[in-house]
Amino acid sequence: MTRIAVLGAGKIGEALLAGLLAAGQPAGDLLFTERHPERARELTARHGVAAVGVPEAAARSEVLVVAVKPQDIDPLLAELTAALKPGTLVVSLCAGLPTSLYEQVLPAGTPVVRVMPNTPMLVGEAMSAVSGGTHATDEHLAAVEKMLGSVGRVVRLPESQQDAVTALSGSGPAYFFFLVEAMIDAGILLGLPRAVAAELIVQSAYGAAVMMRESGDHPVILREAVTSPAGTTIAAVRELERHGVRAALLAAIEAARDRSVELGKR
Repeated sequence: MTRIAVLGAGKIGEALLAGLLAAGQPAGDLLFTERHPERARELTARHGVAAVGVPEAAARSEVLVVAVKPQDIDPLLAELTAALKPGTLVVSLCAGLPTSLYEQVLPAGTPVVRVMPNTPMLVGEAMSAVSGGTHATDEHLAAVEKMLGSVGRVVRLPESQQDAVTALSGSGPAYFFFLVEAMIDAGILLGLPRAVAAELIVQSAYGAAVMMRESGDHPVILREAVTSPAGTTIAAVRELERHGVRAALLAAIEAARDRSVELGKR
């Protein structure tokens, strides 16, 4: 089995470890790094995976998954540069950071794959997009797709589209949470208890998502099936259009894309 080390065991890093274990990867073939000793002990107790330092992780692993915050990447790369073995695959889960950043710092020829996951990885339902750097082969990409398939779905895209992916699916769960929050508030405004409103909306959101995935129908078709002539739904849709909700979403996602581009340049 390939030994995988997760560098940075925050929520996403831990979710990946848990997904790999659930998919059958032995705990002995996994490692992780964590700056906070108490957190490291907690994760080892929960998952049976050893916590090590960055140089040891690099020396003992064939795949290194970088899951630190983008602002912490420079000191991590400084540690990796001296310890990385030739041929080690580096997988970046850091939003906005291009493969060229790693390739400029790490030893020449290091294969790098850039990934944009999202937080539903915590429940095994991530949407991840992978892109290969200059030295990443189809075999490298296939290995990363298999690894991420243990925690959700995966698509392969050119790296030039990663900023759009970051804006759309990387940040996407937040948009849905925002919408659900507003709908729960609407239920309270209409006189429903908060718990009842939340149950109604969360189950409706879950059911709608399952319908979209399993039917394969365009969202317009599914929406029209709920929209009766002169009914309640069309009255609500008219208000959404009148208040520019569609335009606001387009502008918000475009702004997220622009911010991802900015982070990559920095």
